[in-house]
Amino acid sequence: MGCSNCGTDKPNGCKSNGGCSTGGCNRMNTHDWLRNLPIADVESSCKVVEVSFNKGTRKDFFRNLSLQPFEKGDLIAVEGVSGFDVGEVSLTGEIVRLQMKKRNVKEDNPEMKKILRAATDRDIDLMKQNKAREPEAVIRSRAIAKQLKLDMKISQVEMQADGRKATFFYIADGRVDFRELIKVYASEFKVKVEMRQIGARQEAGKVGGIGSCGRELCCSSWLTDFKSVNTAAARYQNLSINQTKLSGQCGRLKCCLNYELDTYLDALQHFPDNCDMIQVAKGNAFLIKKDIFKNLMWYTLPDSNKQYPLTIEGVIKIKAQNRQGIIPEELEVVDVTTNKPKEVEPEFVDVVGQISLRTLEKADKKKRQQQQQQRQQGQQGQRPQQRQGGNQQRQQGQNPNQSSRPNQPRGQQGGQQQGGQRPQQRQQGQNPNRQGGQQGGQQQNRPPRRDNRPPNKPDAK
Repeated sequence: MGCSNCGTDKPNGCKSNGGCSTGGCNRMNTHDWLRNLPIADVESSCKVVEVSFNKGTRKDFFRNLSLQPFEKGDLIAVEGVSGFDVGEVSLTGEIVRLQMKKRNVKEDNPEMKKILRAATDRDIDLMKQNKAREPEAVIRSRAIAKQLKLDMKISQVEMQADGRKATFFYIADGRVDFRELIKVYASEFKVKVEMRQIGARQEAGKVGGIGSCGRELCCSSWLTDFKSVNTAAARYQNLSINQTKLSGQCGRLKCCLNYELDTYLDALQHFPDNCDMIQVAKGNAFLIKKDIFKNLMWYTLPDSNKQYPLTIEGVIKIKAQNRQGIIPEELEVVDVTTNKPKEVEPEFVDVVGQISLRTLEKADKKKRQQQQQQRQQGQQGQRPQQRQGGNQQRQQGQNPNQSSRPNQPRGQQGGQQQGGQRPQQRQQGQNPNRQGGQQGGQQQNRPPRRDNRPPNKPDAK
């Protein structure tokens, strides 16, 4: 999220100057929709800058008395408690006046702290060193609070950039006497200690996370006002009272239950009251839910678990008949089926053992065919050479079909012999049996025939 999408280490790489749309660079971002507004009078422009600390978990306003203009995303050094602190500019210009009005902060407040300078490399290095102490401080502070047997939970520790002050955020159900705790913290961490109590929802906003909707938590991205949420909001919206589903990561009811509550309350005004039960011939029908989108009221009968949808007019009519002592025969059920084709869900298929490696089989088959073709081409290239060698032997008066075995009978030598070759070979003094294995040509060496009949046994005397 945030700067990682830009491919750079600084927020300025995404060209939004520290205000990525995803909120990864800085939490609780505010869109500056007055950024391109031309300034008519420079003197009357807003001299206050909104600065965020600890990745947006804390924001404050500082007066810019220097002549140096600051842009969104710049790191600056501001006044702190007996020292200085380093923060990031989150808003500048006319939009800051609207934010101050929202938080009831006056622009001419004399107690407003000032901007000292742009943060130097030394200031940034000192801030990183002190910020690295925060995780250890949280673990140690929790152990000390447990030793003193205090009913409280240390949620977060925020160190000032110069390391002279530390703010301990804690959660407690009631009042806690932490006078002794402050003395132990001051001697342990060698800083000025400030204790600040927060609620469970504020802790979830500081920690952050992903909600059940799949998006970033509202309390850590944009929500600042935490209104009370009760189970009546779930009942109006026909939600089942399930504590695990209606609770957020803070353990309280989800803040989003109030988002659509006004819309449901306006829509429920058109539904009749005192219609939780109506009488029919089959028994008393009880109201299950109200559908504000289709203006239907769903009832159930005691003899079955089936739900019957009724229109608002039908319910009013039956209720009026019940008041007169008339009990209708049955409910005027509405057909809620639609002509929209129902999507068929794919059935579960067990593909274990049915996976076929056809691609590999095809590749092997193709490779074998190529090797076969290469062999056939090589054999076709050798046959003409063998034929030429046989012709040369015939011209020289040699019989390529003669066997190289000396004991083989002449009458059983393969191939046809032309008459007249044998005298020529004897005149030249050549042995055709010796040259038969040296000259080219196909020779068929057939073994002599053997008689498989058993030998004659001598007569027994």
